[in-house]
Amino acid sequence: MSPVHGIHHITAISGNAQENFDFYTEVLGLRLVKRSVNQDVPDTYHLFYADADGNPGTDLTFFPWPQMPPGRKGAGLAVEVGFAVPEGSLDFWAERLKAHGVDWDAPEERFGEQVLRLRDPHGLEISLTETAEPKEVTPWPGSTVPERHQIRGFHTVRLWERDLAASARFLRDALGFEPVAEDGVWHRFGVDGGGSGKWLEIRELPGERLGSWGTGAVHHVAFRVAGDDEELEVSRRVRAAGSTPTPVIDRFWFHSVYFKEPGGVLFEIATDTPGFTVDEDLAHLGERLILPPWLEPHRREIEAALPPLHTVERAAP
Repeated sequence: MSPVHGIHHITAISGNAQENFDFYTEVLGLRLVKRSVNQDVPDTYHLFYADADGNPGTDLTFFPWPQMPPGRKGAGLAVEVGFAVPEGSLDFWAERLKAHGVDWDAPEERFGEQVLRLRDPHGLEISLTETAEPKEVTPWPGSTVPERHQIRGFHTVRLWERDLAASARFLRDALGFEPVAEDGVWHRFGVDGGGSGKWLEIRELPGERLGSWGTGAVHHVAFRVAGDDEELEVSRRVRAAGSTPTPVIDRFWFHSVYFKEPGGVLFEIATDTPGFTVDEDLAHLGERLILPPWLEPHRREIEAALPPLHTVERAAP
């Protein structure tokens, strides 16, 4: 059995940080669970949105780089972030998005599931899929969305690839994904038994131009492992499958290994531990700028380089 247990987090590139925060907290009702900086480029934020507890599998994160041009959708990129919502929620979400002036497409059926597609203010494509599957998710009492309709973490992520066979082989050998279903031009793969949060879907487009990073694009997709031993095992499998994983990088809230799959999508393996409460009390996640210990001596210059981010404290509705 593969030591990979599903999607850990997905990281994308946004434009203006305030617009990003307002959309994901006000419109989608997610909780800002960590306000930090890109550890490699610390003059920009790294914003983490998730469920109430910041559980792995619920966390969509952003690097706000408003100076970047829009991303170019194409092969070798993740092209859609898929969230899960409770059964019977799409009518609520359609009305909510309309009320907030958010573009969305008519509901559609995928793999026998009801799905609503939308785009965030900077062009990131998002889907909401109704599912009754149990999830490792903690509802947030302070959300702008009623608990019965709240987002329940990730459901799937969609990729465009030029060569389906090469990517499928790597997914199987390195990460343990197996093909489970086809729906038109889309191929669904599952890991750790499959299920919501454990899917990945690929469309093969042999002649498609390569995509490029920019605002509205997914930067990388991270998959879950329980801890360091499983991470090292996956790293060995990745190398044996023909990619070049980085050494383990301490991100403080999890440990990470990065690599590209054959089509060019940047993947990460991230540990479930130690988690976001290692440096903040659960009740106050995301309320202030948190820096990992090695960046703390540079707090003054880092804060001076960041734009203001105005947040709203919420009581439970």
